[in-house]
Amino acid sequence: MAVSAPLVVGPMRMADVGAVLEIERLSFSAPWPAFAFEQELTANRLAHYRVARLGDRVVAFGGIWLMVDEAHITTFGVHPDHRRRGVGRRLLLELADVALELGSARMTLEVRVSNEPAQALYRSFGFVEAGRRVAYYSDDGEDALVMTTPDLTGAGMRALLAAERARADEDGLG
Repeated sequence: MAVSAPLVVGPMRMADVGAVLEIERLSFSAPWPAFAFEQELTANRLAHYRVARLGDRVVAFGGIWLMVDEAHITTFGVHPDHRRRGVGRRLLLELADVALELGSARMTLEVRVSNEPAQALYRSFGFVEAGRRVAYYSDDGEDALVMTTPDLTGAGMRALLAAERARADEDGLG
């Protein structure tokens, strides 16, 4: 289902932190505090954060750390009112583009074992399970799946990202 306003994805700014915190609170049982995002934006030169806006409203956010040749997704959230509409897909596509621009060979992340919708999105972008972190989440001790992509510069991933870009365009989110 396409959204009615144009979706614009761009760099996260300090002014976005309040909206990002609201999405965090609605999405995660142990949300990051404001100072964590402020630190990421002002002091972490490895960090690259993006937000998705519908009009002037932030509806999703995500960030990566560039670590050698790997883009590690540190956090990713979509406001509950905007899930399953292609917003997360468009944001993940932007993070993949940033990773490629930075020279990353692959992307990695951790995701809750119970978060099957997120895992499905990541798998559609070529992520595969690479391991498991036992009792990774401090709030409830849930395990995390470690997921990674194949080589981002390979023909298979280039084709997959092109297909995702076309899908975003069809949804009116390109």
